[in-house]
Amino acid sequence: MVPAALALVGALSSPADAQRTRPPYRVGVLNDARAANHPTVEGLKAGLRALGFEEGRDVIFDVTLTDGDPGRMPAAAGALVKAGVDVIFTSSEAATLAAKAATQTIPIVFTLVGDPVAAGMVKSLSHPGGTLTGVSSLTIEMLPKRLEALKTLAPQVRRVWAVYHAADPASAGAFTRALEGSSGFGIEIVPQAVRTPEELEHVLERLRPGDALLVPDSATMDISAVLLETSLARRVPAVFPSELWVSHGGLVSYGADYRAQGVQAARLVGKILRGARPQDLPVEGAERIVLAVNLKTAASFGLAAPRQVLFRADIIRR
Repeated sequence: MVPAALALVGALSSPADAQRTRPPYRVGVLNDARAANHPTVEGLKAGLRALGFEEGRDVIFDVTLTDGDPGRMPAAAGALVKAGVDVIFTSSEAATLAAKAATQTIPIVFTLVGDPVAAGMVKSLSHPGGTLTGVSSLTIEMLPKRLEALKTLAPQVRRVWAVYHAADPASAGAFTRALEGSSGFGIEIVPQAVRTPEELEHVLERLRPGDALLVPDSATMDISAVLLETSLARRVPAVFPSELWVSHGGLVSYGADYRAQGVQAARLVGKILRGARPQDLPVEGAERIVLAVNLKTAASFGLAAPRQVLFRADIIRR
């Protein structure tokens, strides 16, 4: 017969207490950032804390940095697999495909992926199959709204340069979609795939008055950062995929919030750590879509933000 005192201790034990009897889960992190505090990773950590996973006690993060170099992705993914992580958390299509190629057994939860079905990551959104699931950033669905926001703020724009890395099929697909729908905005879309910094510089040398920039949802080769610098230095209107860039001076953005994607993906990671299979967890669409406008930048470009933009904006930087 179990003594009453021991029975009481057992009754008061929490799941977290039970979890302490095992080593912390190891979550591998793979993206194309230059620092460990990528917004999706910060969101992941916050989301897991809210679920009761305390960093250092219940979970540890193995973060690999590739400094925006897609050529380093396969080796970084292989290192996480060799380290024996319990799950791999990715941000970007390149990181997700590298992780998928590196392992057929470790679960992968992705973020910042525009169309995971077209990219060959999952069989379908509702039934992913395999070892991957995650949060789609809905990049393709966002393109018409981005063009609309850009044209509303900068009606003088006649030509939009859609610059992306040649190894980023998600951006290629998204910009093809933008090309199909651009006639309704009275603008010409010029898709430009680049492979090297020199090619990117050559494209930017061709910018002329009346041009604008459509920035990709990827940090590969620092294209987004270079386009931001060019936009501000030359007063070229640009529309970005995330409010992150507007906070650094970008004119306007419309898209899924990076940090919120990490928080949302944390629910999937938590379920997997507690025994769920990724193939049984449907891919989710990003829940928080944000329109952000930088009025200071607009003023420096000689642009006035119309009321319809200000009324709709979720974030206004002054």
